[in-house]
Amino acid sequence: MDPTTLLGIILGFALIVNGIGFDKIGNFINVPSMVIVIGGALSATLSSYPLGILKDIPKHFAVLVRGKRYDIPKLVEQLVDLGTIARQSGLLALEDKAAEIKDPFFKQSVLMIVDANDPDKVRLVLERELDNMMVRHDQAAGLYEKAASYAPSFGMIGTLIGLINMLKGMNMDAGGSSSIGSDMSVALITTFYGCILANVIFNPIAKKLRIRQDEEELYCSTIIEGIIAIQAGENPKYLREHLLASIKQSQQQKILEKAETGDSQGKEQEDK
Repeated sequence: MDPTTLLGIILGFALIVNGIGFDKIGNFINVPSMVIVIGGALSATLSSYPLGILKDIPKHFAVLVRGKRYDIPKLVEQLVDLGTIARQSGLLALEDKAAEIKDPFFKQSVLMIVDANDPDKVRLVLERELDNMMVRHDQAAGLYEKAASYAPSFGMIGTLIGLINMLKGMNMDAGGSSSIGSDMSVALITTFYGCILANVIFNPIAKKLRIRQDEEELYCSTIIEGIIAIQAGENPKYLREHLLASIKQSQQQKILEKAETGDSQGKEQEDK
């Protein structure tokens, strides 16, 4: 579980409330302003996206709270194991291993080389599948980015409504000017709500979804490169070094040292 998004939102609201002061928090509560900003932003977002994307919103929140799903070093070791089996027993031997793989994209990739498809065709199909996947994820993150752009706009609309009502109701002869301060504060609250909605809620959610999208893209790209290398009969040691290029060098070094130690121990046992 990754609680950072929820914690960040809660912390953001807590800092804002602390800056306002608990004794003055009532000055910043105005129900009509909330309706204009929240209702307006949600209605504009609703009209901008089809139902097929909107119904996936619960899945988006599941992605936000889910811990890091894609373990690249673990994936690389799986691909190296598959490469070793393929070099020893042939690509058909991977069919049983494919049945044990839970990830649909990974499983599909292994089965494609088991079926002896042309390498160019395998890459084309998998890259097209990845592109389509990224388009769907881009639409998900774009939904919250769009909502973040709508919220301040409706905040400004609410401010204009408040200013128009304030000026319309002014009566200098009857002392109407004495209410300018309170009327102006109510008008500005909608802009305040729009900024909070955009920068404390919608933009952070969009950014986290972008990060998760990048993680999945790297994971799937690693699978594609690994599968093509396995089909070409690449040496497992080269395969490991090639696929680990996408992670930090310090982490690469640890994994390679661990792999070399394991290989040395395996050779010693074979000699005995």
